[in-house]
Amino acid sequence: MSRWRPPADKSTALITPEGHARLKAELDDLWRVRRPEVVRALSAAAAEGDRSENAEYTYRKKQLGEIDRRVRYLSKRLESLRVIDAAPSDPAAVFFGAHVELEDTGSGALVHYRIVGPDETDAKAGWISIDSPLARAMLKKRVDDEFEAQLPGGPVRFAVLAVDYRAA
Repeated sequence: MSRWRPPADKSTALITPEGHARLKAELDDLWRVRRPEVVRALSAAAAEGDRSENAEYTYRKKQLGEIDRRVRYLSKRLESLRVIDAAPSDPAAVFFGAHVELEDTGSGALVHYRIVGPDETDAKAGWISIDSPLARAMLKKRVDDEFEAQLPGGPVRFAVLAVDYRAA
């Protein structure tokens, strides 16, 4: 069986100012704090002698590779991202950065979401990617509009109760 996987779909290169700051802080932490610590530990493990049976050396090499991979990804990704820090020209409609309150018309359950870039999604906080099926279905909808979204559990109908572009 082959390990080849088709390339992932291109994600939208939009991000909120808060998300951009978080990614920059992560890159800075990886490059200035964590990587030097791992390099020091790797040097100490390498100085212990036989590297073929040195678990600490193997672990630190793997850890350094993971940090370098993430640093490369963040460096390239931060260059390609476009920071969206202003509300759209039509703040009554759902677009990137919107805080949206929805009602599931079938169950009557209320849910709150914020539409953010794919690099800053957080399910616990209710931050969903603009690339998600739910966000795609609600784009350009207004208060009192109904729409149907294809979710993993099947199609669900929602009604838009509120749209807001307040800061995080």
